[in-house]
Amino acid sequence: MIRDITIGQYYPAQSRIHRLDPRVKIVCTLLFLVSLFIQNSLLGYVVATVFLGCVIRFSKVPLKFIVKGLKPIVILLLFTVVMNLFLTRGGDTLVHFWIFTITESGLRTSVLMAVRLIYLVMGSSIMTFTTSPNGLTDGMESLLHPLNRLNVPVHEVAMMMSIALRFIPILLEETDKIMKAQMARGADFESGNVIQRAKAMIPILVPLFVSAFRRANDLAMAMESRCYHGGEGRTKMKPLKYKAGDIRAYIFTVIYVAAIFAVGRFVPFRLWIF
Repeated sequence: MIRDITIGQYYPAQSRIHRLDPRVKIVCTLLFLVSLFIQNSLLGYVVATVFLGCVIRFSKVPLKFIVKGLKPIVILLLFTVVMNLFLTRGGDTLVHFWIFTITESGLRTSVLMAVRLIYLVMGSSIMTFTTSPNGLTDGMESLLHPLNRLNVPVHEVAMMMSIALRFIPILLEETDKIMKAQMARGADFESGNVIQRAKAMIPILVPLFVSAFRRANDLAMAMESRCYHGGEGRTKMKPLKYKAGDIRAYIFTVIYVAAIFAVGRFVPFRLWIF
């Protein structure tokens, strides 16, 4: 399970998506996530699927690597589907057993929520796979720069996000090493009920927290020894600049959002639960 967590990881490749400005990828990702919730039609999700498939193809990130990142949310996905399936009322009753009732509206809502969660994770993963932590930090700082007028410490917030993203793969690697060391000493993390498995995780959490605090302390001392005092007066070695490919990406995303909005609102197309 530890190896299946791909959030925050960067997949190096030479692709059109990798060469885009980080600000473009952040804004386009946000527009894609918003588009998943502004429509409920089948054709709308077909358009979203085509758009996401094109982005994955242009990014040159293997599909199995993206799908691998869905494994950690399987429990959340199943919980969401079950809750919407049995608790949503509306339409004709399809199945009724004891206290459980499945209606057309519940089935429709559960399917749409499952698709939305899957596409949400995949769309967000594409951004992190194709953008380095430094690029993501610079893009966030540039987009949030107007908030400096409201005395919001934008640079410090972006720096914290960058450090958090860098710590994710480091802590995952540290967790894997600790688990292997404990298993070599006879620890069992697979057998037993939920409570027994939770107790078995204590020998992992304690050294993991100690290692995380030690790394954080080393990082703080390194930044202080280099006279880091925040973002005031700092310049960029590689300032962000829009190029022709970035403008085309914006146009392509705006066309997609307009198309998915028009299809969801004005195209009369229905299939059973949709």
